[in-house]
Amino acid sequence: MKLTLTLLSTLFLAVGMMQAADKKVEGVPATYPLKKCVVSDEPLGEMGKPVKVSHGGTDVYLCCKSCKEDFEKDPAKYVEMVKKAQKK
Repeated sequence: MKLTLTLLSTLFLAVGMMQAADKKVEGVPATYPLKKCVVSDEPLGEMGKPVKVSHGGTDVYLCCKSCKEDFEKDPAKYVEMVKKAQKK
């Protein structure tokens, strides 16, 4: 009985983790290759609706408005991170 409960608990935990990994973030297209902010490495959607910025025709989603200032210091660096993720 104890083994059955342990196995069921493990199964539910694994399913929950998979669902969290596949969670869609409001305001971010399903085709966007990243789940975290390229500036802060925070998960998109955990600090409210992600902020969309663009550079050279590439859209980049940031976790919050505060990251926009750092993005604007070196936008090419962050765009390259998105492009690399798209190639995977």
